[in-house]
Amino acid sequence: MRDPRPDKQSFKPGWAARLLSGVQVAEKWLAGAAFVVLVLVVFADVLSREFTGAGLYWVSQVAVWANVIVVMAGFGLASAEGAHLRPRFADLWLPARWGPALATLQHLCMALFNGAFGLLAARVVAGSWRLGEVSIDLFVPIWPVQIFLPLAFLTAALRHAIYAFVPELRPADSSALAPIEAGLGK
Repeated sequence: MRDPRPDKQSFKPGWAARLLSGVQVAEKWLAGAAFVVLVLVVFADVLSREFTGAGLYWVSQVAVWANVIVVMAGFGLASAEGAHLRPRFADLWLPARWGPALATLQHLCMALFNGAFGLLAARVVAGSWRLGEVSIDLFVPIWPVQIFLPLAFLTAALRHAIYAFVPELRPADSSALAPIEAGLGK
């Protein structure tokens, strides 16, 4: 008689895979759009300086906000690709058989860490909204840009919680140093 349960190798919860994929696509579009805004406003400022001798007063604020969005979306993208920075010097200190348990623990810790920072960032955004804080340069509320901080952290918390409980969905650990290490072996 055939076992009705799927084997461990083929088990991938569809909802979690679709959720992670959708979030990653949204992060890519958000990072790309914010980067385009960053480039365009800096270019507009350079043109203004060349043709009028004066820069645009609002450019630095818009560029900083666009950069914040790029960084926070990039944080999620690095996590989704397994390309986040981590110390590798201690990788061989523990037995290799502990690897799966340590990976689960790592993702649980990251989920808790990001969740805590996400909640803290949400409190900051709520405070800015309640106080009616505005940008000094643009005189517009700052909370719409600040909202990307708790969103990024809480999304990362969700992502790492899924990685902890559904190891099949974890990205392969990519090494940012792989091209350098490959060159050293020559």
